[in-house]
Amino acid sequence: MKLSKYFYVTLRETPSDATMPSHIFLMRGGYIKPVSTGIYSMMPMGFRVIQKIVNIIREEMNKIGGIEVDLPVVQTAELWSESGRYQAIGEELLRFKDRNNHNMVLAMTHEEAMTDLVRYVLNSYKQLPVMLYQFKTKYRDEARARGGLIRVREFLMKDAYSFHTSQEDLDRHYQEEYDAYLRIYRRVGIEPVVVQSDTGIMGGKVAHEFMLDTPNGEDYLILCKKCGYQANREIAKFQRVPFKGDENAALEKVATPNSESIDELTKFLNVPAESTAKCVFFDFEGKLITVVVPGNLDVSEIKLHNLLKAKELYPAEDSLIKACGMVPGFASPINAHDTRIIVDEAIADSFDLVTGANEEGFHFKHCNPKRDFPKFEVADIAEASEVCKCPCCGELLTETRGIEMGNIFKLGTKFSESMGAKFLTAEKTTAPAIMGCYGIGVGRLMASVVENSHDDFGPIWPKSIAPFQVEIVPIGKEAELVELAEKFEKELEAAGIDVLVDDRDERPGVKFKDADLWGSPVRIAIGKKGLANGEVEWKFRNEKEFSMVKVEDVVAKAKAYFAE
Repeated sequence: MKLSKYFYVTLRETPSDATMPSHIFLMRGGYIKPVSTGIYSMMPMGFRVIQKIVNIIREEMNKIGGIEVDLPVVQTAELWSESGRYQAIGEELLRFKDRNNHNMVLAMTHEEAMTDLVRYVLNSYKQLPVMLYQFKTKYRDEARARGGLIRVREFLMKDAYSFHTSQEDLDRHYQEEYDAYLRIYRRVGIEPVVVQSDTGIMGGKVAHEFMLDTPNGEDYLILCKKCGYQANREIAKFQRVPFKGDENAALEKVATPNSESIDELTKFLNVPAESTAKCVFFDFEGKLITVVVPGNLDVSEIKLHNLLKAKELYPAEDSLIKACGMVPGFASPINAHDTRIIVDEAIADSFDLVTGANEEGFHFKHCNPKRDFPKFEVADIAEASEVCKCPCCGELLTETRGIEMGNIFKLGTKFSESMGAKFLTAEKTTAPAIMGCYGIGVGRLMASVVENSHDDFGPIWPKSIAPFQVEIVPIGKEAELVELAEKFEKELEAAGIDVLVDDRDERPGVKFKDADLWGSPVRIAIGKKGLANGEVEWKFRNEKEFSMVKVEDVVAKAKAYFAE
């Protein structure tokens, strides 16, 4: 491909809203163009990368028995109502009416449509297992689109769904998907961190996320370096270490002026944060939820959402807190009323704590929750951090950040039961299919590759998905340079290597800067000086220095490199 015949653009300046490397370089290299917040056009350079990622994923899905289909993005509200998600999902599901006043949605995921397709065909256990997958544009009305392709509203996803006769068969296929995902990420140059995760709107009880470990990640991961425990911080478990002082000490009210925060309180009383009981308040369907965790930990809102089975959960207003007998900044459940109290497991087994006295400027010392709190529930409701111990081996946990590149779920019968995707068993009884689902955001994976592999000048694409594997840069318009470039192009393309020839009448510096933005693994520069010695300049994108290669060796060297 000659650049003079290609449709492309490069930007010299970084867009003002781009801060992550992937956003910066995908914009500057002309891979994507913003249309609206969180919505992008894929330009030719970007589309080539996307198609190569799609082909890798397709190969790996087919290897484990996947069958490709294509489902509509516009779906009826009735279909989503069958699963209950039309009512359960908030504003991120885009709802609208068609010209006949029918309620419709733009699908953000395809569990309902795929279950509908399978129930149309499924009769007997002999038709299972089956795994169907697609590559489909989806729409999620994301409130905080950011980071270019990392968090968008419209996106291309590979979503796969498997249907089984037994939990054991789902477990078998789930491992096949897990292994296929590892192969996919490794083929694009990423070694993922696989963590246990929240099942969220998908339902089910088991889920894993495949994460890119990067300081630019929006997710926090909790890891144990000793035993290998890994989980998203939202749902990570940890060993509780209850605080235990004097179990029989009487409740004592003490003055604590200017001590509304845990930090201020611990400094004033000279006590450790883990010896305090911190209250966090939520408004759930108009009623106050009082959550109590150790002062050195935070509430996991995901754990709380799951416990309450909440569609929406909001921070409580001061007026609601006061109406239940508590004083914001100096609050505790002691003598509170008309509130649902949920305490973390660590608090339930602690005593001799410091907590609010429900009077401005005062706290209680020597609090024993089992003695002093009204009726409460006990739950795993605190968020893990680096002060916590591994639930498996007791080692201190570590924390890192990551970008989610894909996820897999054991759905169970959530959708097949509610939507009637059932089959006749060998014993002549009717049973719902047991389901799994498996997703990869293709655009996000493209951006993740850039986050994982770039320098100050642009992406460093792996051989497998580079838009062009070799870029040939003639330094000048002399006939001998042009002819050699065309010869290399023809021979390399005949060998199945994607080639871009920068045949523009531009300065070498301009060509080299653009070549860095396009990230071809190999750049071949043809100049008069080198050619006088029968050589051309060969440079790997991931290396700073170039080498001189004999003209007659170039094609063989490229073939060998891309055959590895």
